[in-house]
Amino acid sequence: MTGKDIEEKLPRAMWVRLFIYVVVGHILAAFIYLLFEVAPKK
Repeated sequence: MTGKDIEEKLPRAMWVRLFIYVVVGHILAAFIYLLFEVAPKK
């Protein structure tokens, strides 16, 4: 494993982590929005 391999893999891992955070953040935001939409109707 050379230094070049490490340089190529770190940004990829960073983008995968960022993508997961964005997806989980949007799911959480949608769930909270849904709670506030449904709660007043009960």
